Amino acid sequence: MCRIIAVANQKGGVGKTTTAVNMGASLAAAEKTVLVIDSDPQANATSGLGVDAGSLALSVYDVIIGSVPARDAIVPTELTYLDLLPAHRDLTGAELELVSAERREMRLKEALDPLRASYDFILIDCPPSLGLLTLNALCAADAVIVPLQCEYYALEGLGRLLETVEMIREGMNPALAVDGILLTMYDSRTSLSDQVAREVRENFAGRVFKAVIPRNVRLSESPSFGKPAILYDVRSRGSQGYLELAREYLETAP
Repeated sequence: MCRIIAVANQKGGVGKTTTAVNMGASLAAAEKTVLVIDSDPQANATSGLGVDAGSLALSVYDVIIGSVPARDAIVPTELTYLDLLPAHRDLTGAELELVSAERREMRLKEALDPLRASYDFILIDCPPSLGLLTLNALCAADAVIVPLQCEYYALEGLGRLLETVEMIREGMNPALAVDGILLTMYDSRTSLSDQVAREVRENFAGRVFKAVIPRNVRLSESPSFGKPAILYDVRSRGSQGYLELAREYLETAP
């Protein structure tokens, strides 16, 4: 049974795209069929998986505005079990176009329903905002994973995101769950990372993944080569962190 996961946090620079790309690749390495959806106009997940957004005839923009079925815009990646529904800079205009659209918050859900039979997991990389694109992702998703940076302002905005999830659960998507909070950019050399990790685990007991993603140069380098970290350097600590996350998720997810 397919599980659709929104990777969301309205705070920028916390590792949403890195998580969507590398968790997707790690699940694919376990021979699970995976679709990554890039719903961020910056299209970083698209380039991070080796696809040139400028050369695309179709993208998630065309899907959301309803001009093509989602299946027509999907492209393969270097990994056998991993596909991509790419983004294009046109996506910037989708928020404005959706304002007056009927069932505007359900466009992505309606587009993805026919794909459920084709994938084990669908991961949606959300933009750093709580606008209509993120709302569409949360209405389409079965669950949310929240990447949280191990730095001073980590908890800033997390409460607001969880309130938004609860609001969507009550009004538009009763099945929406929070699968977990993922600690990212952990630096074992600093006491601050330990302090933040401890505080998050205390405040959100039972909702934080055991797997932790370290701050890692190889993980940061891999997008510039258009590869997920496991194809760029599988032995790096960043790659191993996401492989561990995938293992944990497959063991514990509903």
